Amino acid sequence: MNRRGFFKNMANKSAEKSTQSIEKKVNRRAANWIRPPYALDEAEFLMACTRCDRCVEACPHQVIFKLSDRLGKAVSGTPALDLLKKGCHQCKDWPCVNACNDLALVLPKPVPDIDQSEIEPELPMMARAEINSKVCLPYNGRECDVCVDSCPVPSALTWDMTLPIINLLLCTGCGMCREVCVADPKAVNIRSLHNSLGY
Repeated sequence: MNRRGFFKNMANKSAEKSTQSIEKKVNRRAANWIRPPYALDEAEFLMACTRCDRCVEACPHQVIFKLSDRLGKAVSGTPALDLLKKGCHQCKDWPCVNACNDLALVLPKPVPDIDQSEIEPELPMMARAEINSKVCLPYNGRECDVCVDSCPVPSALTWDMTLPIINLLLCTGCGMCREVCVADPKAVNIRSLHNSLGY
């Protein structure tokens, strides 16, 4: 390798490390909120989102809100899900995603040569839901099955006799089970995927 090639190679490696460092920092901050369905990775999302509010306005259940100015200019006004108070209904026609002209929220690309009219898009992983057994009524010997029919994803919320169990491989983190939970405090914890991944 000649001198010019050596320095070019070093510059590329340095730029790659710098990009990775920035992405880690962005993802670490993103542990504090949950993006709408089919959001791009956080760094790409922030570059694409123009804070137009179309997804906020399109949500028929008012689950999407704008992040506060106090969180800083980089994320101020960008959309997030209010899954601590409401659940994402994962609407069949995904109005929030279809309202996004900036391509910050993007449905999966269809598989070529397959009739898409019969195929539902793969559900997005939005967050991580976990049952807090210290609070959940059935885990504490009390009768409750209020969340039994709340989950829109088949087999994501199942019952072992009288105890609810969340299958983390199937659960999208939509928060519908948390919304209907009658325990105080709520017995379903919702965390950002970035939080769950240890950023």
